[in-house]
Amino acid sequence: MQKQIYFDYFYGGESELFSYYRIPKLLITGDQFKNLSTDAKLLYGLLLDRMSLSAKNGWYDSSGRVYIYYPLDAVEADLCCGHGKAVRLMAELDSGTGIGLIERVRQGLCKPSIIYVKQFTSRAVPLPAALLVNNDVEPFAL
Repeated sequence: MQKQIYFDYFYGGESELFSYYRIPKLLITGDQFKNLSTDAKLLYGLLLDRMSLSAKNGWYDSSGRVYIYYPLDAVEADLCCGHGKAVRLMAELDSGTGIGLIERVRQGLCKPSIIYVKQFTSRAVPLPAALLVNNDVEPFAL
C-alpha cells in the first residue's frame, strides 16, 4: 500500500499561483483521437507548451511555422519513462508513423530533430494523391 501524503486545500486566490500544462479537451472527447494513448495525449500537451515558448523566442522557419526541439532524453525525463516508450509515444504522434499531430525533420550529425507541432483542429487540407490510396488515412472532421 502506498503511503498517503497530506495535501492541503486551495484557499482563495491560491489556485492562480501555479503553471499548468494544457491538454486540449478534444483529445479526450473527440472520436478521431479515441485510439491515441493517454500518454501520447499528455506528451502532445507538453509539446504544445514547448511550442508556445518557441513562438515567444521567435523560433520560426523560413515558411513562418513555429518549431521546437524536444530530444528523446528530455521526453524520457519529463514522462519518467524509458527510451523505448518515448520512441513509441513520439511515433504515435508523428505524421509518418502515427496520427499526424507532429512532424519531425531529422537534421543528422547528432543534432536533435526539428519538431513541428500541428494544430489538432486544423482546417481540412487536401491530401496528396499517394495518401488517398492508403486505407490507413482517415479524413478529419470536427
